Amino acid sequence: MKKTALAFAAILSLTSALPAFADMTNNQKDECLLASMNCPEAVMDIQTQINRLTAEVKKGGRVYTPEEVAILENKLEQAKAMLTTLEDE
Repeated sequence: MKKTALAFAAILSLTSALPAFADMTNNQKDECLLASMNCPEAVMDIQTQINRLTAEVKKGGRVYTPEEVAILENKLEQAKAMLTTLEDE
């Protein structure tokens, strides 16, 4: 009986820790910028987007895979090009 109760308590404690690990990953990666997911504010001005992308690119391999960093860098270059185009008009 004690073994069953101990096993149940261990399982319960592990399942309650899982959401914390998921939140940590979501807080480290900006899924809105990376994959257009979890975007509470869908509309961002270009300068804000550039600032956020720059900050995420600086995180680099500590948080993102090399492919994700390449995606962020590409989006950053596109945003900078769009800003330049708008400033020239």
